[in-house]
Amino acid sequence: MVDSRPQSTSSDMIVVGNAKDSSSTTRPDAADALYPDIEPRSEDELRRKTKAIIRKVDWRLLPLLGTLSALSLIDRSNLGLATTVGMDHALHLSIGARYSIVSCIYFVPYVLFQLPSNIFLRKLGVVRWLSFLAISWGLVQLGMGFVTTWGYLALCRVLLGAFEAGFFPALAWMISTWYTRHELQKRIAGFYVFGIVIGGFSAIFAYVLSLLGGKLGIEGWAWIFIIEGIITVAFGIVAWFFLPSFPDENTFLTKEETGIVLRRIEKDRGDALPDEMSRDKLIHHLLDWKIWVIGLMYMCATLPAYAISFFVTIILRGMGWSITASLLLSAPPYIFAAVSIMFFAWLSDKYRQRAAVIAIQAVMTLVGLVLTGFVSIPGWRYAGIFLTNAGASGCVPGILAYSSNNIISHTKRSVSTAIIVSFGGIGGIFASLVFRQVDYPSYLPGIYATIGSQLLMLVLLALTTTHFWLKNKSVRTGQADELLEGQEGFFCTL
Repeated sequence: MVDSRPQSTSSDMIVVGNAKDSSSTTRPDAADALYPDIEPRSEDELRRKTKAIIRKVDWRLLPLLGTLSALSLIDRSNLGLATTVGMDHALHLSIGARYSIVSCIYFVPYVLFQLPSNIFLRKLGVVRWLSFLAISWGLVQLGMGFVTTWGYLALCRVLLGAFEAGFFPALAWMISTWYTRHELQKRIAGFYVFGIVIGGFSAIFAYVLSLLGGKLGIEGWAWIFIIEGIITVAFGIVAWFFLPSFPDENTFLTKEETGIVLRRIEKDRGDALPDEMSRDKLIHHLLDWKIWVIGLMYMCATLPAYAISFFVTIILRGMGWSITASLLLSAPPYIFAAVSIMFFAWLSDKYRQRAAVIAIQAVMTLVGLVLTGFVSIPGWRYAGIFLTNAGASGCVPGILAYSSNNIISHTKRSVSTAIIVSFGGIGGIFASLVFRQVDYPSYLPGIYATIGSQLLMLVLLALTTTHFWLKNKSVRTGQADELLEGQEGFFCTL
């Protein structure tokens, strides 16, 4: 059972009135300072109004953010698709460790630039900065279609990693500021699944684009980068006009609607309004060991997810499928993963259980890895890809929600999401290095390493959950030396 702040009403029901009437909430409403004149409503009327506002927020945030996230995922992981249709021969990527180098070099700037980007996100301007990043990596992706050597391809991958670095952690941070703790995982999963589904069909789309080979003297693999780069640039321009910002900076809700959003966040965890980042505060956040441990868990989840995205078509080729069949068969595991992710996210939010759901999906990943790595029958190996992809991908929003539920303040969210997602980049580096071209077609060293990562994640999950349980117990029994996250009435989510 997960603990949360004691409330007299559900998380969707906050008695809203003038500032002088705010005593019905469990703590002072900081949002009253900005929105003191919200029209008083009955509980039923407020419930209906709140649901309508949340639906409005969902439709404004999730489809566009999901599309941009999908484009980011596709643009970073389409190397395997391009390699399958001829890039390895054109750029001689099969020599030595060239393919692994080109795959993993992306993650060096991707890891290094995430924290600086999140720290300065508000000063840079959410809409301006994220639109600039999307347009920039789209242009780099387009440029990859014109490279003539593997060295130039590696350079483009470095630039791609630099521009994509600040994007996903900013999205995760921004979404966490709009919703209460126990409606968050469905929303993170929602925009992430959007990316998973679109990414799943990217192999089929890439196959169609490869059929343009010879047009204008350009090879089929190059058309994949060119067309997908143009699409990303177009959506980057769309983002400039429609991308939402943080709740206190948004322009698509009325003042009253914004006030209701801020008040329910304030009631849920007490950090509706942003706090200022300082050097001391940054150091304090970075010294929280839990952020780093959860980051390691995130790395363990992304390792198999990246391995699937990088190598699924290559693994299917190793099972004996043709190029066309390998590209087409890479899509169904992503559809299954999307359904699985949303089911477990709904389960986690409904029963307020994070750790148990993450553990179930880690076990799914383990079973899938064993099937793919050690069973000789192609059908069972293919089924293993389904389970591995669903379990690993489902842990990504689960771990992000698990982390977000157990911290307070905008500055700590900016630091924690950047650190945790950067560990995902390290998972991508490991996936690129342990799934080596020389181990084709079995990739057994990569399978062993990925199995080890899932076992490590389960150990770390047990460690953090035990810590949170003991902290909650100390607060209930009055033995705690300090408030959890410095917030009265706050309990950790297990």
